[in-house]
Amino acid sequence: MGLAILLGLVFVLVVVGIAVYLLTIYNALIRLKNDIDKAWSNIDVLLKQRHDELPKLIETCKGYMQYEQHAFQSIVEARNAYQKASTVAEKAQADNLISGALKNLFALVENYPELKANNNFMALQNRISELEEKIADRREFFNDDVNTYNIRIQQLPDVFIARVMNLQPRDLFKVSEEDRQDVQVKFA
Repeated sequence: MGLAILLGLVFVLVVVGIAVYLLTIYNALIRLKNDIDKAWSNIDVLLKQRHDELPKLIETCKGYMQYEQHAFQSIVEARNAYQKASTVAEKAQADNLISGALKNLFALVENYPELKANNNFMALQNRISELEEKIADRREFFNDDVNTYNIRIQQLPDVFIARVMNLQPRDLFKVSEEDRQDVQVKFA
């Protein structure tokens, strides 16, 4: 009789141990999934701040750069793409468009010394540059979270629980092909 109780107790402890282990894996995967969502939300907040600053920058530049309508149009189109974006991938693509348009605008500004001397322009340029740096930092956090998540849902034994939870790999935040090109530096 004592052996049956001991075996029953061992069985219960093994079952409870396995249940606790599986629950720990489940909770860790949920935490990683939510960390990714939070990391993207942090990026999205900064993208929205940059989005809100762009009209001020355009208005400041328009008076000086009357013949550079293409630069303004590309920023407006990129900004509209961001407004229409609903998924992470669409917002990331819109972000790449805005970054490219801003690079072009800031390169054109070099031809307008009076604009570069304007305090409003300088403040806006610094603000947008600051936001760009913060966005880059947040992208790194996002990619770290996505990478950890993708690894965990593919490792044993997490892969079994991930399949039950229907967890799919997430995409890393990637730069556009345009941003990978060498920068042309010309001295006039």
